[in-house]
Amino acid sequence: MPIVRNLGRAASQLLQSSGCGCGVSLVPIRAIGVSPRQVASDASFHSVTFSESDHPRVLITGGLGQLGVGLAKLLRKRFGKNNVILSDIRKPADNVFYSGPFIFADILDYKNLREIVVNNRITWLFHYSALLSAVGEANVPLARAVNITGLHNVLDIAAEHNLRLFVPSTIGAFGPTSPRDPTPDLCIQRPRTIYGVSKVHAELMGEYYHYRYGLDFRCLRYPGIISADSQPGGGTTDYAVQIFHDAIKTGKFKCYLRPDTRLPMMYIDDCLKATLEVMEAPAEALTMRTYNISAMSFTPEELAQEVQKYVPELQMTYNVDQVRQAIADSWPMNFDDSNARRDWGWKHDYDLPELVTTMFSYLGSDSRIAQAN
Repeated sequence: MPIVRNLGRAASQLLQSSGCGCGVSLVPIRAIGVSPRQVASDASFHSVTFSESDHPRVLITGGLGQLGVGLAKLLRKRFGKNNVILSDIRKPADNVFYSGPFIFADILDYKNLREIVVNNRITWLFHYSALLSAVGEANVPLARAVNITGLHNVLDIAAEHNLRLFVPSTIGAFGPTSPRDPTPDLCIQRPRTIYGVSKVHAELMGEYYHYRYGLDFRCLRYPGIISADSQPGGGTTDYAVQIFHDAIKTGKFKCYLRPDTRLPMMYIDDCLKATLEVMEAPAEALTMRTYNISAMSFTPEELAQEVQKYVPELQMTYNVDQVRQAIADSWPMNFDDSNARRDWGWKHDYDLPELVTTMFSYLGSDSRIAQAN
């Protein structure tokens, strides 16, 4: 740091010798960050981007959530174990900790996050830190801090260090005045949850940073994601995960949404595949920064009928949670993802029958599947 110290001394001498007598307050020079907002757009201080033949260096924030661990596994197979760093503020399970690099990272700690990006020569950042819909409504101040302030930190760091940034969005980014069947990529968005508001904010800020600073921002609006690898995490669509666990354990399931509540859904493997595909897509192929992606759309009643092919004794009852039902009623019933299919070749693999079979296979219900077959 000799250059920084010399600059600091030079600035101090210059200001102390000023004849204005203004009593200038000195700001420590190490506290002045280089921001893309302070320099010309063609400045060359950014780190060199990796070449097409090299693997990206990846950081995943909020990596212990529903999607982070699965994404890390997929990316490590593709780019090498040591090129993908999981991060979170929670303690990982042993199998996660020993499967590849893990680091503590608080997205509200700007300085620490910046050090992680610099010290690990990060080139791709997947930003999964967020509070989901129902959890966010229970703690709006925390959701505002994590989902919005944390995003601002990530955007500034990504722009400064020339990262390719992925931030997931959601069906929750739409509201009751949005067209619901189908919902196009571009339409009115007036969500009524802090989660949805924060995701619309993320979409618009990412697009702004792309056009203002040249940030390579990419975003997908996820439908409800279904996975056998994780427990429900507080989302409105998590009934579609819980039903499998309860069907196997007790043969009974109490749903908190009405039986006719139709929502777009996707199996996690399709979700992770789409995320990697959009990140690897040539920049010139992308006509927008945020895309809808879809695979299937069903109601709790339709899902229960499919589950009962494997667990005929399943007893399905309904105890509607008015908060979650109101959220679901404001969300899309079907996604129009024609732009993603046209621009970068998106194509899903799992429909409802394949989803149910796969979930029971992973949750240890092979005997039920054999009986059904």
